Amino acid sequence: MSVTALFPRPAEVESGTPPDRDRAIDVIRLAALIGVVAGHTVMATSTLRDEVFIWDNLLTTAPVFQALTWVFQVMPLFFFAGVAASVRSWTPGASWGDWLMRRCTRLYRPVFAYLAFWAVTLVALRPLLPVHVYEPIAGISVQLLWFLGAYVLVLAAVPVLDRITTPIRFAVWVAAAYAVVAVVDAVRITTDVWPGVGYLNLIVWLIPGMFGVAYRRGLLSARHALVVAAATFAVDLALVVLGPYELSLVGIETQHLKNMFPPSLLLAGHAIMLCAFAIAAAPAISRWAHRQRVWWLTMIGNSGAMTLYLWHMPLLLAVHLVFDHLGHPRFDPAAPDFVVLSVLQLLVVTVTVAVAFVVLRPLENRPLPLWDGGHVAGPGTRSAVVGTLLCVAGAATLASVGWGLKDHGLYCVAVMLAALAAARALAGDRPS
Repeated sequence: MSVTALFPRPAEVESGTPPDRDRAIDVIRLAALIGVVAGHTVMATSTLRDEVFIWDNLLTTAPVFQALTWVFQVMPLFFFAGVAASVRSWTPGASWGDWLMRRCTRLYRPVFAYLAFWAVTLVALRPLLPVHVYEPIAGISVQLLWFLGAYVLVLAAVPVLDRITTPIRFAVWVAAAYAVVAVVDAVRITTDVWPGVGYLNLIVWLIPGMFGVAYRRGLLSARHALVVAAATFAVDLALVVLGPYELSLVGIETQHLKNMFPPSLLLAGHAIMLCAFAIAAAPAISRWAHRQRVWWLTMIGNSGAMTLYLWHMPLLLAVHLVFDHLGHPRFDPAAPDFVVLSVLQLLVVTVTVAVAFVVLRPLENRPLPLWDGGHVAGPGTRSAVVGTLLCVAGAATLASVGWGLKDHGLYCVAVMLAALAAARALAGDRPS
């Protein structure tokens, strides 16, 4: 079967694109996801020792790899692009529950198939694998869903972020969020406070949303964005060199103060820097995206963005397990075959992810019976309850990654599914 039979032709995509579409946002969103997939593939290491599966990454081996997280930690750009794309569709006074339901419909549609796959797989593997091989796999299974949970909560805040209408208000809101994170970190560092306090710093993920609104409304010029990016980068370097923060922007076991879970002031500054650079680069990205072939690849990629994001992890995990079982673990960077294994695994993961993208992408784009079609006619109590239930689902999704599909993670996933089902039932069906 040819590519043209699976996807629309470049000329068809070009002719079907509205003239006012902001192509830079689509490029940034897809580039962020590809960066995450590449980062996971390059950084992941594993080995099997005495019936124990050790899933690790290169960040624990050398500072040079930790420095690479400043390149691969690009998830703030997805929040930036997502809010920039979504804020145009929000109308003050509209039904918040309906607006959020329409976005969650598309986001969660492929997740149901993903969870079904893991449920069947883990039930089948449970009696076959040693406990210390099975449990790490179950823990990794839904690890990537942290992004979905956080993203739903950020989308839920779009009606509030929509109030950013002037450069002054934008600057004040970003500074206030940054200050909150600084205070929470100061408390975490200087007192023996309950660890859960650190999760107040989830406000970090609102900062890219603020930049997304500012970009959409032209509140920050490219020149000023470059100044902001450079200044924030300098502050981040100072926090690492002079302060208590460690280099890696991805959490590792040896970190005393995590930068990712919960987010830290260093990650907040990184988000500001990335989003400011994105605003400065947007005009050039937009010009590049007007090339027909570039735009075609961008639209095809975005049409299966969640498919790409979700399914690369089980495939990456499977590749590692096969290599480990065959006696070729990619674990020690000092091993003589490490580079060869790295290249070979990268090629295998690339091919398998590409095949999965083609095969599973339709699950993301076809309406799902009993799920698609939810509608809340206008603002009011029902709209508020539907929106709140979707926020509960997002929070439960975020919480589940602490355990995966085992232990308390199973309860979190159950709460997520129950909240989604309740929101859909309460929303009712959209009039034909």
